[in-house]
Amino acid sequence: MSAAQEQPQGHGLRGLGSATTQLLPPFLNSAAGTVVALAGALVLAYLAHVFVIWYRLSHVPGPFWAALSKYWMVKQSLKGRQPTAIKEANDKYGSLVRIGPNELVTDDPDLLRKMMAVRSPYTRGPWYDAMRFDPARDNLLSTRDDVAHTNMRAKMAAGYSGKENESMESTIEAQIAKLIELIETKYLSTAQQYRPMDLAQKCQYFTLDVISHLAFGAPFGYLVQDDDVYDYIKMTAAVIPAMLVLANVPTLANVLQSRLFRGLLPKASDKVGFGAFIGVANKVVAERFEPNAVSRPDMLGSFIRHGLTQPEASGEALLQVIAGSDTSASTIRLVMLYLLGNPTAYRKLQAEIDKGIAAGAISSPIKDVEAREMPYLQAVIKEGLRIKPPASGAFFKTVPAGGDVIDGKFIPAGTQIGSSPFGIHHSKQVFGEDAGLFRPERWLEADADSFALMSSTVDLVFHYGKFQCLGKTVAFMEFNKIFVELLRRFDFALVNMEKPAEISNAGIWIIENFMVRVTRRQV
Repeated sequence: MSAAQEQPQGHGLRGLGSATTQLLPPFLNSAAGTVVALAGALVLAYLAHVFVIWYRLSHVPGPFWAALSKYWMVKQSLKGRQPTAIKEANDKYGSLVRIGPNELVTDDPDLLRKMMAVRSPYTRGPWYDAMRFDPARDNLLSTRDDVAHTNMRAKMAAGYSGKENESMESTIEAQIAKLIELIETKYLSTAQQYRPMDLAQKCQYFTLDVISHLAFGAPFGYLVQDDDVYDYIKMTAAVIPAMLVLANVPTLANVLQSRLFRGLLPKASDKVGFGAFIGVANKVVAERFEPNAVSRPDMLGSFIRHGLTQPEASGEALLQVIAGSDTSASTIRLVMLYLLGNPTAYRKLQAEIDKGIAAGAISSPIKDVEAREMPYLQAVIKEGLRIKPPASGAFFKTVPAGGDVIDGKFIPAGTQIGSSPFGIHHSKQVFGEDAGLFRPERWLEADADSFALMSSTVDLVFHYGKFQCLGKTVAFMEFNKIFVELLRRFDFALVNMEKPAEISNAGIWIIENFMVRVTRRQV
């Protein structure tokens, strides 16, 4: 083949390449354009979604980034300062503050009473889903259905009130006696012997034995063994904070409690920790439901007589121990801590106790009815509850259908509104300019109207209306007795003045290493 003949072939190949080259750029440009357009559409859709989330409650002020995600809430919870951060937001932005895409908080006591009133259309929000201590079942705290919650409360009210548990006061007295015996045999210091005691630990031993005795008819034995039975305290120090963080992201809580991941959570077959408590509660309850079981005059017996099923009773027994021990222990610890940091208040309370004993107005042990007549003791208890509310989560409620108007702002249905515990209980309008201080005298100095306002506000520590804590009677009976019985016998002194205890917040107060020196009083 001649060169002349080859030329057209070569030229044809070059022409094909040229044509291909001409065809590729439009093809690639088209594909790239499609990708860019799709990416742009996705970005616009995401921005529109973010805008809709932001705009829905944009008329309510609050930290800017809190309106776009729950990161602000989770961050503050992980740092152990959510109640403080929420109060700071109230101080900066006003009584009603936005702290999440669909979450608001208020420091208005009247609004909280309206939300929690018996006939209020507000219901518990998804926040409560994380309060299932046993992921397999709801309890009185986690139940969100209003009808089911009301029915459950009706079955349990008599047991908590003491109407069907006449030994409630003597049961608490028995555990106080064991605490005193423990101190006298192992932790009493003298001029010759120094025996420091972790008061935080012993307070929780006391409340755990009280509530287990009241609930099951026999204490778990923390005070007798002077030990963390089942590693309960160690485990709850990890589990409860995690639960309260998860409460800020209810979807995640529900995923973890699902059948797929439930095996990773504490379970009844565990030998120690939170799971072991589930197992103990299930076992004790099962025994009480046996055909030949005898009805007993304790809380569990009352629950059963009023119609709780075995699964319901198991869930409530677990709730009793957890909710009834940690919150009461926190208040006892904090009152003692603040008394030791305020020598004037400490001595005033001891003087009132000594005067009552000398006048024959205080029995040994003191009776609940006698303690109620001690003005300074009641002031100390109220001030302790106020200064650090024992259950300091947000407890979000859902705005009902049709929405609501709050502070002149329309709040759409489905919005979550929670409480600002420090904003409420450190209110200068209610408690005075020194509301951030532990000062029991404010209760004695107040006129009748101010006292009534302060009292009704502090009562919100136990919530209100259809959500009021059933354990309030038990808690106050513990408080009315424990401080008198300790301070009539012993003197307490802080071991570490610079850091008297380690305190963090996880919806409840985690208080550890509260070391004290205990000596016998010389009266």
